[in-house]
Amino acid sequence: MTKTILALDLGTTTGIAMTLKGSIQSYSKSFKATRFQSADRRFFNFRNHLQDIQNKLMLGVDVVYFEEVRRHIGTDAAHCYGGFKATLTMFCEDNKIPYEGVAVGTIKKFITGKGNANKEKVIKAVQELGHNPKDDNEADALALLYFAMEKET
Repeated sequence: MTKTILALDLGTTTGIAMTLKGSIQSYSKSFKATRFQSADRRFFNFRNHLQDIQNKLMLGVDVVYFEEVRRHIGTDAAHCYGGFKATLTMFCEDNKIPYEGVAVGTIKKFITGKGNANKEKVIKAVQELGHNPKDDNEADALALLYFAMEKET
């Protein structure tokens, strides 16, 4: 049996990549609240999307990997990341899905050979694997997915 791996680059625009029936699917999704909603609504939207993914997969997600960010440019980014990470943690715990954070530098080194590679190099690396990410969030999720697939074998 092939595991269903979900890889996430957490943020208001989240990169999402997963193995699904032997293939790889990826995209990025904005969880930005509308102007009539509280900014915290993004976390509810994120949780609902995780549940949608879980529901659409007949056997569900087997394991989740997420990009573990240790340094943020600003306070808002740190708060936002913390909210997404807490939401993901609760979702995984509630659904008994194992999850693991992977440091940004580890992912970059795995996919490009350099732990401090810029966004363009990560995008290029996943393009060389046959993907066409629409943004750096999707590219980061794909890079993390390849790391996870190697770790899970």
